Amino acid sequence: MASLIRALRVATTCPRPSPAQGPGLRSMACTVGHTTEKKVPHQRILKETQGPSVVAQGPSRPLPSTANVVVIGGGSVGCQTLYHLAKLGVSGAVLLERERLTSGTTWHTAGLLWQLRPSDVEVELLAHTRRVVSHDLEEETGLHTGWIQNGGLFIASNRQRLDEYKRLMSLGKAYGVESHVLSPAETKALYPLMNVDDLYGTLYVPHDGTMDPAGTCTTLTRAAAARGAQVIENCPVTGIRVRTDDFGVRRVAAVETEHGSIQTPCVVNCAGVWASAVGRMAGVKVPLVAMHHAYVVTERIEGIQNMPNVRDHDASVYLRLQGDALSVGGYEADPIFWEDVSDKFAFGLFDLDWDVFTQHIEGAINRVPVLEKTGIKSTVCGPESFTPDHKPLMGEAPELRGFFLGCGFNSAGMMLGGGCGQELAHWIVHGRPEKDMYSYDIRRFHHSLTDHRRWIRERSHESYAKNYSVVFPHDEPLAGRNMRRDPLHEELLGRGCVFQERHGWERPGWFNLQGAAPVLDYDYYGAYGNQVHKDCAYNRLLGDEYTFDFPPHHDVIKKECLACRRAAAVFNMSYFGKFYLLGPDARKAADWLFSADVSRPPGSTVYTCMLNPRGGTESDLTVSRLTPGQDSQDSRLAPAFEGDGYYLAVGGAVTQHNWSHITSVLQDQRFRCQLIDSSEDLGMISIQGPASRAVLQEVLDADLSNAAFPFSTHKLVRAAGHLVRAVRLSFVGEMGWELHIPRTSCVPVYRAVMAAGAKHGLVNAGYRAIDSLSIEKGYRHWHADLRSDDSPLEAGLAFTCKLRSAVPFLGREALEKQRATGLRRRLVCFTVGEKVPMFGLEAIWRDGQVVGHVRRADFGFTINKTIAYGYIRDPSGEPVLLDFVKSGDYALERMGVTYAAQAHLRSPFDPDNKRVKGIY
Repeated sequence: MASLIRALRVATTCPRPSPAQGPGLRSMACTVGHTTEKKVPHQRILKETQGPSVVAQGPSRPLPSTANVVVIGGGSVGCQTLYHLAKLGVSGAVLLERERLTSGTTWHTAGLLWQLRPSDVEVELLAHTRRVVSHDLEEETGLHTGWIQNGGLFIASNRQRLDEYKRLMSLGKAYGVESHVLSPAETKALYPLMNVDDLYGTLYVPHDGTMDPAGTCTTLTRAAAARGAQVIENCPVTGIRVRTDDFGVRRVAAVETEHGSIQTPCVVNCAGVWASAVGRMAGVKVPLVAMHHAYVVTERIEGIQNMPNVRDHDASVYLRLQGDALSVGGYEADPIFWEDVSDKFAFGLFDLDWDVFTQHIEGAINRVPVLEKTGIKSTVCGPESFTPDHKPLMGEAPELRGFFLGCGFNSAGMMLGGGCGQELAHWIVHGRPEKDMYSYDIRRFHHSLTDHRRWIRERSHESYAKNYSVVFPHDEPLAGRNMRRDPLHEELLGRGCVFQERHGWERPGWFNLQGAAPVLDYDYYGAYGNQVHKDCAYNRLLGDEYTFDFPPHHDVIKKECLACRRAAAVFNMSYFGKFYLLGPDARKAADWLFSADVSRPPGSTVYTCMLNPRGGTESDLTVSRLTPGQDSQDSRLAPAFEGDGYYLAVGGAVTQHNWSHITSVLQDQRFRCQLIDSSEDLGMISIQGPASRAVLQEVLDADLSNAAFPFSTHKLVRAAGHLVRAVRLSFVGEMGWELHIPRTSCVPVYRAVMAAGAKHGLVNAGYRAIDSLSIEKGYRHWHADLRSDDSPLEAGLAFTCKLRSAVPFLGREALEKQRATGLRRRLVCFTVGEKVPMFGLEAIWRDGQVVGHVRRADFGFTINKTIAYGYIRDPSGEPVLLDFVKSGDYALERMGVTYAAQAHLRSPFDPDNKRVKGIY
């Protein structure tokens, strides 16, 4: 028997492996197959299989000829998806597992469930998983899943980490998750074996716990089978048959196996590490990588029984209670990539690389000193799949209708499986999930990135290495940068632009007056023999963002905002998505797609939403009606079309989501029209502020008066001799115009605008200023205070819905029902008198009760107050009436401290909308 400290000593004396060839990656210690005896101090290891493979014996039951849904993969997510499909009444659902249930990754997972994460949607998903494994399954089947409620303890060894935990505690109050911030002494009393000398405090969640992978999956499949679902083991999938319908759309037709085929219109890819291979069978790109992920199991520890599971994020280590022992694991900076994923791998393990694992031993011994003399009973090093943003891949693939993803769970498949299985089932049956799943939706990634090997690898590495890092509101990735740059990138970089990254695009964040801050190539944080960048201006400025207070450049952003309010600011919005909807059925499509009436005369521009069948908001965007037969000699600005034409401008971070949503609706409704993506062909700048007309009048060859160019209209004009589309709109609550510019003309037009604006006080401004200015005016941000589970009525956007007309549109029936029964929640604006930073997730208190949480918050520099938006409910369950909103006393809880807040039914800034109309 060997101890952890002995393992540490051996590891530090062994030579480090040389970096692998390629982009700084370590070669893996062992490819696949049997685990070999290793020259490391341990008594035994888990063996390659638990008995001989039985794949050769054939499938566990005959294959049906048809199925309504085929789930591929019998791990946690696959079993949860099958179970929830069965609960929704789907008959004839089939799960195919190439080996036995839990093979691949699930069988060796730690099975931890932590209820609190810095995402309201994830808190809801985790709550459902916990309810399924701790209550529902046992009630349905009479079988115990193996759930153990021993609690969870998050360790804070610095002030910022404790602040993060306090944020989680406040969010938990909105969802009824019990949690307590403990002092070091209280922590010692709860966990006597713990070293608390270096602690600031801990977060204790008493109802966290541990799941048993085998027990959970077995119980799930039995419950599903009782409702008519089938589970077929030992049946590898060899292909996905695809058909093309008479509208030219690719659709799933069948699943092929070594033992026959199953005709089906729907496949769910829950193959984990092997999901990319299954995707290739269907021509679907699945952006994930496989890595080694390890833990060790100790010998018996006296006094450890009934202790909570522990996450020491700053040491990047977790301690899972395993009877009278502990499992010790974590996330390292130099994980090993599994380069050649084998389809023969089932219940195998890799050799544990002690050089990689050493850092976890150090952290574990520091936190629980008794481990220094505790023996190692077994080592577990298996494959896990990881994604570029450490979020799962879910939803219908944009390349193939009927092909759904449920994979890439970043070692969280057990804890998220119940919630995600339920959402996948709803997605398949009802066309949309119940919750807002955009952060997990495969359509969040632009199609140019989903098979870009370097981007996927770099981003997946960084996400893995930073998994336990503090989640700061304004953090940015350093990996996979400079993938998509607009025509003004170099021009703005030279003017001090500090860029943000959104799905490959580099967009302006704010402007540093001290000089350029370029984003350098990814250095893997010094892993794999790479040299860490030194004296990097961008990294230094990003480091200033690592705070829950106002950052040092808070006043720089203030100057950008106030310049926009008092003079004018230019915003580069070139990363926006720009689509044309053209053709004989374009008007029919527009009427059905858009909640507002966009079939106004050519030259008009309308702000509208797109809804799903549940009445949730899939997008907010602007739609401009085009003039037919307009000869511009530039198809990028005025393409030729028959019938009707519309120009769509959508948020750049959600371009792929919008494209996929519109495409699916056009296919389902069989509209005869084209959707053309001109996002890369056109740039876009927006000039906003009281002086915007004076600035642009010197650049454009058009009359910009209110009479000649009113709000919500657009025209083709010339800017410094270049043809552009000018649109009079505002996203910050000021008079202003957007200029949509052919790519080759962007730089000269921008320079002309800056030259003309010099005497008017025109400044460059970025998206940090947009965030502040727009929340001050009450404009919504999609995926923040407006999501796919929020209706326009709940969000205060009823004016975007043509409910007074008889024109049908997608989601109308749901809105009419909601209007008739009353709103069960309502978006409310709050202002806080004290100058305190808020970022979202704060609990909303009304008359001593928690009635919701903040979705979005920022500081409004013009009104000099913190502004927050959140949805509130009436604790009685009744509709939220305006009198209910107006009558309460409100407070917002930030990190356990409440601040008095005032509720507003209208925007606190320019509620009469005079400024956007040019009335100052």
